[in-house]
Amino acid sequence: PHPEHAQAVHEAEHSVDQAWELYHRAALGGTIASPALQVVIEEHLDEARTLVTEAQEAAELGDKRQVQRLVSQIKIHNSHAIEGSKEDKK
Repeated sequence: PHPEHAQAVHEAEHSVDQAWELYHRAALGGTIASPALQVVIEEHLDEARTLVTEAQEAAELGDKRQVQRLVSQIKIHNSHAIEGSKEDKK
């Protein structure tokens, strides 16, 4: 086991969950800027979820560089999703 890798992945997973919650609140509230943006946000969130799974596997293998690379990608997708969820309708 590699607890430091698992911790980084756990934090990334938690941030993805928070991004999904923010997105759902915006979607339910009807505040997403456009249907096209909603699709883009969902794609970012889906990709982040996929990357979390890959990062979990890398952590189990003790592949520190892969964990760091994947967590970095997760953060990028999350930030795009969060920005999109906060973008106001025109």
